[in-house]
Order: sequence, then structure tokens, then C-alpha cells
Amino acid sequence: MNTKLFVGNLPFRTTEAELEQLFRQAGEVVSVAIPTDRETGRKRGFAFVEMADDAQADAACKAFNGHQLDGREIVVNPAKERTVGAGGGGGRGR
Repeated sequence: MNTKLFVGNLPFRTTEAELEQLFRQAGEVVSVAIPTDRETGRKRGFAFVEMADDAQADAACKAFNGHQLDGREIVVNPAKERTVGAGGGGGRGR
């Protein structure tokens, strides 16, 4: 299992410190990142949490998938690896 987790359906006011504190209950948190929109600077409603090892990541998935956080049921899954050339788009193809 991957040690990096995708955390979705986050309340927009959730901070990286709050997520770290929550996920620390399942083990050692290596990093927390909450992406923001490039244009507006607003949080996008999801995050990536990296745990120290596979066992701790698995424990975090089991403990927090479906967990209520500020009235929202969060989703916690192993993060999918980005593939080369993925994303982008939006070009006008001239």
C-alpha cells in the first residue's frame, strides 16, 4: 500500500495542522498538503497526507474514511500515483 493518502470532501476551513493532529492518532505523519486554486488561492477541498509506513497508512484509512470533520464525512483512500503526461488539458489545439 502507498503511504500517501488522498483525503477528500474536506471542509474548506480545515488547516494542515488540524489534519496532522487527526492523522497522528493512526501513526507518524510525514507530511500534509492542502492544494489551493492557482487563481483564487482558495483551498480545493482535498488534501494529501503522507504516513511513515504502509501499516500506519492502512490504519489511517480504516480509522478516518467516513469520519465526520466539521459536519462533513471525509473520504480517505490511498493516493494514486500521477502518470507522466497526466493532467493539463485545456489547450485549444491549433
